[in-house]
Amino acid sequence: MSSAALPHGEPRLLMRGIHKSFGAVHALSNVDFEVYGGEVVGLVGDNGAGKSTLIKVISGVGPPDSGEILVEGQPVKITSPQVATRLGIETVYQDLALCDNLDVVANLFLGREEFSAMRFLKEIEMEQRGLEVLRTLDVKIPSLRSPVASLSGGQRQSIAVSKAILRNARVVLLDEPTAALGVAQTRQVLDLICRLRDQGLAIVVISHNLADVFEVVDRVIVLRLGRRVATFDVKSTTPERVIAAITGAEFGE
Repeated sequence: MSSAALPHGEPRLLMRGIHKSFGAVHALSNVDFEVYGGEVVGLVGDNGAGKSTLIKVISGVGPPDSGEILVEGQPVKITSPQVATRLGIETVYQDLALCDNLDVVANLFLGREEFSAMRFLKEIEMEQRGLEVLRTLDVKIPSLRSPVASLSGGQRQSIAVSKAILRNARVVLLDEPTAALGVAQTRQVLDLICRLRDQGLAIVVISHNLADVFEVVDRVIVLRLGRRVATFDVKSTTPERVIAAITGAEFGE
């Protein structure tokens, strides 16, 4: 396994010896994984490498068969997405899970609407909180009352991330965040990822686009056939070495 310098301190999320099988298929075999606060980790690998399964384990969609998970140094059992959210872990999937017919505020608080004692929506309070988060992340949109359907791909991705931050996320998993985006929209999302890191969040980026990965991540972790096979510090490696690890060429396969 290629080495990479780890940040100092305790990982925000630490996984040891994770196993996950589906019948006779070993999707994950003895996988270790770690991400620190203020760090962006790129999780890469070919189709079938185990990336999606690992993300499902972290997000609570598919708990592991065995292994240990620690959040902020404390052992935890992530048995559902609700448990993951309570632990400060949020996943932004490629389909974003936004409602096109609702405006930005409604999407930001979807499922977590705030009500007064008389059961009226706290429209002003929700709008103010939403505006604060968007300003903090430097997300630019025409209006909080704009329908999400009217926004660009980059803006929609930013709204989905902002929604996670409103839930007090401390670990954010981004599944193919720049897929199907144009150049300007991709730049917007990559800048947003850097701002999240600057605010001390732990970010995991799952992507097939190594150009984007190398632009924003600090370390690259490579999965191959359900195993962690390599870890690289982007400052001291090249895309060619990462590709060799993904394909097995680095190991003479």
